[in-house]
Order: sequence, then structure tokens, then C-alpha cells
Amino acid sequence: MKLEIWTEKYRPTKLDDVVNQTHVVSRLKAWVKKGSIPHMLFAGPAGVGKTTLALALAQEIFGENWKKNFQETNASDERGINVVRGRIKDFARIKSIGADFKIVFLDESDALTKEAQQALRRTIEKFSGSCRFILSCNYSNKIIDPIQSRMSVFRFKRISEKDVGVYVDRIAKGEGLTVDADAKKAICDISEGDLRQATNLLQSCSTFGKITKESIYDASSQSKPEDIKNMINNAINGNFPDARKQLYELLIIQGLSGEDVIKGIHRELYSLSLPDEKKINLVEQIGEFEYRLNQGGSPEIQLEALLAQFMKYGK
Repeated sequence: MKLEIWTEKYRPTKLDDVVNQTHVVSRLKAWVKKGSIPHMLFAGPAGVGKTTLALALAQEIFGENWKKNFQETNASDERGINVVRGRIKDFARIKSIGADFKIVFLDESDALTKEAQQALRRTIEKFSGSCRFILSCNYSNKIIDPIQSRMSVFRFKRISEKDVGVYVDRIAKGEGLTVDADAKKAICDISEGDLRQATNLLQSCSTFGKITKESIYDASSQSKPEDIKNMINNAINGNFPDARKQLYELLIIQGLSGEDVIKGIHRELYSLSLPDEKKINLVEQIGEFEYRLNQGGSPEIQLEALLAQFMKYGK
């Protein structure tokens, strides 16, 4: 039996099939009609369609010859100056097949060193007549200004909950899955607009038959909102022993990390029946304890101390 990765199986191959990002797609379609594109910089969080749009654009422009005229390089694997002077330069100088130009797609380009980016700037200048460069990054501020000034910059947005649901329905229909409404909501909450993560969650749960909220949270190894909320409410109401017991169930029995628990606490904070002033103070406390965890603090001790703060502000 052939095992397919759904993120690739359901990756759109046409611009019309891309979910959301309409502000980018509309401009790309106009350039496809003209048969030419500028250098571009795609900036945005992971899983929102940057690589997918670059691939779909290449397929629409070059047709069946797109693989010969398209090179994808991941800068996080080869982040030094040699990848620019070697692989990218060698591809850029070769004549395109059946088209006036070729496309070099450099993924995670914010991982390139400053020296490599300076070499890339010179390569872009030298081969701009025969090659177009598309750079993808999470943080555009890490790309040097001389490169940004030579490119059309596109800011990618996180995928909305509605569009994540549409994409989940598309996959469920293709795979014959049954996804209930609570499971779909759980996928949206966990993925936070990351379609790649949403797709991987679906595939992880596909062996269960009907996909439920419980199976989604089990597959994602994330805390259930109701567990976090019960723990916080116990602390606020002065029932610290039960809050501490629930904390240890999350950390030891469910095997969650301290960072996962504190993120869950942050998500549930705003639904609590506390005055806004106390919520503001608790946000400050959550930030402080999250920093302590990142600096190597003990998850058990730091999270117990955070629950003590909730008990303090709840009185």
C-alpha cells in the first residue's frame, strides 16, 4: 500500500485552488496573464501558503516544463555563501527551456548569513534578465534592505478559522473521513492558521474512523481547554490542592510540556469571570513565568507558582 503525505497530496497546483491569501493571488494572476513576474519576497508565518504559491505560480507560467525551469533551495539547510556562489549561480546562468526566464525559489531565506545575502544581491543583479528570484521567510526584517528594495514584498496572513474549516472539509471529502464540528473547531484552535499542521493532524487521526475532538487532542499532545480551565478555576476559587493535582496530571500523566500548559493558560485567561484589571495583571505574570521556563526553570515549580498567582488575584 502506498503511503502518501497529505500535505503534498492536497497541495494546490493552481492559483485558483489556494486557500485564502486573495490579496497575493490576485496580483500573481495578473502577472501570469502578462507572462512575466518581478522578483518577489514572501513573508509570513509557517503553513500559510508561501511555498505552495511559488510552486503553483511556476506550474501556471511554465506548464509541463516547470520542473526544468524552477529550482527550490532551503536556506536553513545551506545557509552559507557557497550555496549562493555555487548551486544558485549555476542554475541561474543556464538557459531556460520554453520560456524567457527561470525561477529560483529560496525558502527560509532569513536563515542566510549577511555575507550570503550580499552575494545573493549581486547574483540577482547579474541574472535578472534571465532569472526571477522568489524569497520566502518568516521574518522580513532579517532580509537586508538592498534585497528588499529589489523585490515586490507580499505579507502573508494567518489562515482564518473559516478557511481552515474549508480546507479540512476538502481533505475529509477526498479521504472519506467523518469530522464532527467539535473536532474541526479543535483543529482550528490547535493549528492557529497553520494549514500544514491542520493537515498533519487530520492524517494522524485518520486511523480512528470518525474523527472527534478527543482524538485530535490525543494526536496533537496538547491540553484540552476544559482541563486547563478547571485547573485555573480551582486556583481562583482557593482550591489550590485540586489545582495542583490537575497540573501534575497534565505534566506527568498526559505528558505535556510546561510551555504547552502555559500557552493553554494564556488562551483560557480571557474567558474567566475576572475584572479586566486582574486579567491584565495575570497576563504580566504569565509572561514572566513563561520567560522563566524558557530560561530553564523547573516546569512543576514555575507553574505551581503561577497557579498561586491566580489564587492570589482570585481572592
